[in-house]
Amino acid sequence: MKKLLLSSAIALTATGALAQVDENAPQGGEMIVTYQDDVATLDPAIGYDWQNWSMIKSLFDGLMGYEPGTTTLRNELAESHEISEDGLTHTFTLKDGIKFHNGREITAEDVKYSLERVTNPETRSPGAGFFGMIEGFDTWNAGEGEGLSGVEVTGDKTVEITLSRPDATFGHVMALNFASIVPQEAVEAAGEDFGRQPVGSGAFKLAEWSPGQRVVFERFEGYHRAGVPKLDQVTFNIGLDPTVALLQLQNGDADVPGDGIPPAQFLQVVNDAEYEDQIVEGGQLQTGYITMNTQMAPFDNVDVRKAVNMAINKDRIVQMINNRAVPANQPLPPTMPGYAEDYEGYAYDPEAAKQMLADAGFADGFDTELYVMNVDPNPRIAQAIQQDLSQIGINAEIRSLAQANVIAAGGEPDQAPMIWSGGMAWIADFPDPSNFYGPILGCAGAVSGGWNWAWYCNEEIDQRAAAADAMVGDEEGREEAWRQIYLDIMEDAPWVPVFNEQRFTLHSDQIAGDDSLFVDPVHIPVNYDYIYSTEAQ
Repeated sequence: MKKLLLSSAIALTATGALAQVDENAPQGGEMIVTYQDDVATLDPAIGYDWQNWSMIKSLFDGLMGYEPGTTTLRNELAESHEISEDGLTHTFTLKDGIKFHNGREITAEDVKYSLERVTNPETRSPGAGFFGMIEGFDTWNAGEGEGLSGVEVTGDKTVEITLSRPDATFGHVMALNFASIVPQEAVEAAGEDFGRQPVGSGAFKLAEWSPGQRVVFERFEGYHRAGVPKLDQVTFNIGLDPTVALLQLQNGDADVPGDGIPPAQFLQVVNDAEYEDQIVEGGQLQTGYITMNTQMAPFDNVDVRKAVNMAINKDRIVQMINNRAVPANQPLPPTMPGYAEDYEGYAYDPEAAKQMLADAGFADGFDTELYVMNVDPNPRIAQAIQQDLSQIGINAEIRSLAQANVIAAGGEPDQAPMIWSGGMAWIADFPDPSNFYGPILGCAGAVSGGWNWAWYCNEEIDQRAAAADAMVGDEEGREEAWRQIYLDIMEDAPWVPVFNEQRFTLHSDQIAGDDSLFVDPVHIPVNYDYIYSTEAQ
């Protein structure tokens, strides 16, 4: 295996300071990453899990992106991005000479096609709703009209995107994988198999896919950023249990175990001096929480929900996962703009919780069900929650199911009274407080198949959320608006925020360098583009 080294960069900060990546660093080498599960899809309009997110990001580019290791937006395929005075019209001009992996140059027509594809209901994209601010979205997403009326090609390299309302998140939305630019001819040729035959314009292109065995990316020589990618090849070995993956890393047969450090070996690894320089720890924009279905009795009673908040011993749960998290008291994680630092939340107080439950008419408690993903440590966490609830008279039967089944139950209004989100907890799609609202707490997410498993819909707060996102150019006022929104949500108590998890990334001793390329706050576990081999020197 060739030696690997990360390119130099300034350490990641919560404010998203610019990472200084050495574009003149030597190139070459191969990186080997392991995963237990096969890759579901590499279609940027469809893929929406932590495993394929960074893989898709390496194959595709959009108009906007982020400075590596930061939350700082930058132009990607766009040479320029101009915004009208009223904030409604965004004009993007593409860089000259940018090509897809198939050799064809990208035009403005590709931008229009890609945005209309992801928002077309026939595509069934889980990210379609992110583009709801574009004019014409509602009719097009409903299967009516002839595309997005707000997307107009005004030249071979120029496209105008008109919004139906000002939206401060639009730049971040255009940096999502869902906004990646794809070639129409490749999509139409592959049909439903485009996710297995991806063609983009990213730093890497797909070289091999052996289902259930391995996926191989190789350098795209025509990439538009000089000196990128650093690696010649990235190989993803599939079907390896995390414990086996750890052994492979120890034996020098892998560089990064993609599923992380196995829970059973966590303390052994982090306390071993041998791994001191191979573990990267960092915060991520994540919150683990318990949902209570506000449409199902007795959780339609706000005092019952508040009592549950006071019944959960969050410190004990954090200890159960070897302190890989910090206790949470609100939906937003601490490094997200809008986080209320002076908010204390619901203190752990079983006696007060029991009294509140009695005052709400449940002196004898009640029976309910707690759904949980059946992958360690989540069933153990669910048992701790079950024990805490039993102290105030709530008898919660644990329903330990496969992830897909828990998600399906949460997406129906009458199936899951409570869900522990572990393994499915929310990680921000982009670093903005609105992203913790719309999909998981807003009225738009409280629909069949949605991710608002609390089925919480406060229309007054929904209106305030829309108003907050329209506050373009007033970051301070917008942050304060979102801060108050989340504090008011906690008064309604649809969740029990439990912890904000820290990410621990383990890599082989053949990799060294800046931590920010391993711990990226924007949903990217590893930035493959900027890793390079020292043998190239």
